[in-house]
Amino acid sequence: MYSGVVPKLWNETIEAHRRAVRDATLDTAAALLAEHGLASVTMSRIAKKTGIGRATLYKYFSGVEAILLAWHERQITGHLEYLAEIRDRAGGAGERLEAVLEAYALISYKHHGTELAALVHRGDHIARAQKQLNDFIRDLLTEGAETGALRDDVAPDELASYCLHALTAASSLPSEAAVRRLVTVTLTGLHPRAD
Repeated sequence: MYSGVVPKLWNETIEAHRRAVRDATLDTAAALLAEHGLASVTMSRIAKKTGIGRATLYKYFSGVEAILLAWHERQITGHLEYLAEIRDRAGGAGERLEAVLEAYALISYKHHGTELAALVHRGDHIARAQKQLNDFIRDLLTEGAETGALRDDVAPDELASYCLHALTAASSLPSEAAVRRLVTVTLTGLHPRAD
């Protein structure tokens, strides 16, 4: 359940108020979903839990699906920011790639196979996120190939696609240890060819 307080409009800027209403709505929908399942997420319940009137809620979102899609977009943005942080903390090109691929695989492992996934894993925001992620991995692969740490005989875009598709298998693995083994196998395919 949303634990914050939506600020009174006269105490905040309009933009801060809008952000607070949006965040409260998204957080409450996610909490209801986690606690009671997809069927429990209704506009009435969200309005009641947040203290936002239903009419006001409808000014921000056309319905529950719009709320859940907005929540998912926020989650994706957070994941991409997290992957950038992981990249920036690691050392050389190979270490950065390994850290990012492991973090991505663990995200896939932890967020899979729910009713919500079936609902939100479609649409333009998914295509945009996939492109961003592919480009992100491609750039790491390009850097690794330029330093000799990774193979350069396959186009970086193809290798990025290989990595991302291989690591989607993490969503069906039984443990984090299995996820890490999958990352190791995926990275093995990126090593430079022995001549």
